Amino acid sequence: MKKTKVAFIYDFDETLSTTYMQDYLLIPKLGLKPETFWKKANAWSVDNHADQVTGSMYYFTKMAREKNICLSFEVLKECGKNIEYYEGVETWFDRINKYGQYLDLDIEHYIISSGYEEIIEGCSIRPYFKEVAGCAFAFDENGFPVWPARVVNYQAKIQYLSKINKGLKKLDDKAVNEYIPDENRRIPYTRIVYFGDGLTDIPSMKMVKARNGTAIAVYKPKSHKKRKAIQMLKDNRVDFALPADYSEGKGIDIAIKTVLNRIATSRDLELLKKEERKKIK
Repeated sequence: MKKTKVAFIYDFDETLSTTYMQDYLLIPKLGLKPETFWKKANAWSVDNHADQVTGSMYYFTKMAREKNICLSFEVLKECGKNIEYYEGVETWFDRINKYGQYLDLDIEHYIISSGYEEIIEGCSIRPYFKEVAGCAFAFDENGFPVWPARVVNYQAKIQYLSKINKGLKKLDDKAVNEYIPDENRRIPYTRIVYFGDGLTDIPSMKMVKARNGTAIAVYKPKSHKKRKAIQMLKDNRVDFALPADYSEGKGIDIAIKTVLNRIATSRDLELLKKEERKKIK
């Protein structure tokens, strides 16, 4: 019998990493401090009526050209090596996969992030993810980023979430809007867990929760962001608001193991019911 598939879907910045992925090495390469860069990039977006995610991608290429820095794929990938993660993240995947195997569950991990795919490719935890959907650049013949190949904002996150639910690849744009009965979808929402921290995650978390999946709002331990996560819980947008500590025995670990127990029990109960129904045929 095939193991029951479960999808864990993560935002990246301030969900797994302690801050924005660009802050660790990419922005310092441009000779700026993160707070200075983001202030200028966001101001440019406002002035030009641009989406902030798209605007920041442009602003990175603008600054790189002005400073004659080639932000090639390899350079961006290198920026993933200095990323710092919350406690327990780097051991989380092996531990929770092992627990899933104990329950005959096959856990697949995914990233849906407004961060950059090129940077994530250089991260130590990249091998654990089945697929990464993030912002990505198109490069010219000299290796310079010239255009946003993909932009992931809160609307796009819902689209990628739907693709995982239906069993589609991240570039399957036409098929994502085709109707597929719930029973034919690869991973139903009841077996999806979404981890997020910010405003761009709220629509996805709310949708997962509304369809009887599990949504977890994480926040930096001992920070003012706890209030925002608690508000999401109060507004019925998430199931849990927990400090971003993935260590064994901590809140996330306990909650997720309980969710996995429920998924396994529901599966086993349904199998028992099917056996009972055979008696009346």
